[in-house]
Amino acid sequence: MQALEAAVAETANPWPLRRERATELAGRYQHAAEMLRLYQALVAVQERAYLETLHPVKPEFPSAWGPSQLVDFAVEHVLPQVVDATVASGPIRLRDGVIGVFCSADLPGLVRRWLQNEPLTPFETYLARASVSPVLEGLPRSALPSLSLPHAGWVGEEVSDRICPSCGGLPQVSYFAVSGEALVSGPRYLVCSRCATNWIFSRMTCAGCGETDGTKLPIFQDEKQIPHLRVDGCRSCNRYLLTVDLRRDARAVPVVDELAALPLDLYAIDQGLTKISPNLLGN
Repeated sequence: MQALEAAVAETANPWPLRRERATELAGRYQHAAEMLRLYQALVAVQERAYLETLHPVKPEFPSAWGPSQLVDFAVEHVLPQVVDATVASGPIRLRDGVIGVFCSADLPGLVRRWLQNEPLTPFETYLARASVSPVLEGLPRSALPSLSLPHAGWVGEEVSDRICPSCGGLPQVSYFAVSGEALVSGPRYLVCSRCATNWIFSRMTCAGCGETDGTKLPIFQDEKQIPHLRVDGCRSCNRYLLTVDLRRDARAVPVVDELAALPLDLYAIDQGLTKISPNLLGN
């Protein structure tokens, strides 16, 4: 089953569903409407980059991918469009910050630093991630090792089931799948913050440090406003991850619904927790 899901993920285009879900949630959740409208504008840019990675249509597009080809493609063909979409649809502070970075930064160097997990400002991180992640998502999983991306795991964790098996990135969000059988719980998946790979992970384990003691793994929910979303926290490492329950909302798209969970993010922060990986829009 996991092999089948991986094969489907490499051939299906996920962006129309993301666009549709972002439109739906923007109308449902006023607190997230502005960010989801920006995301809708970004989807057009990112889908194009994704498809151009899958099916190169211009002579200047890479036919083989290495670190330099990835950086050049993102900077030349994706990043300027991300800036245009952000200026057209983003909030003022983000627009101003992105314009400042675009006009003054070493853009190839910025993308390389993001790929190497080096420190960046929030505006730099946004630009690099919005430009590179759809390209990484469009590449075959077998091509990612050739990019020599460093593991994003914490010190001392060279190999871990808590980091992406394809690119070594940190998990962005988790979700409970629908099993298809009434009395059987579906598996829990993690979604990579870097290349969007999905992989199965233990249901009652911290995705940050591996803690399995249930007394140290608090769960926070807002049953009234967003009942299909929850915070999975950990008192051992003081990190958390948002989880989407597809059993409660089968239409949910984890990477989109996670953007609408700002009230849960703020509550988790109030509880002294830090997100394992902030999402594309910085939450």
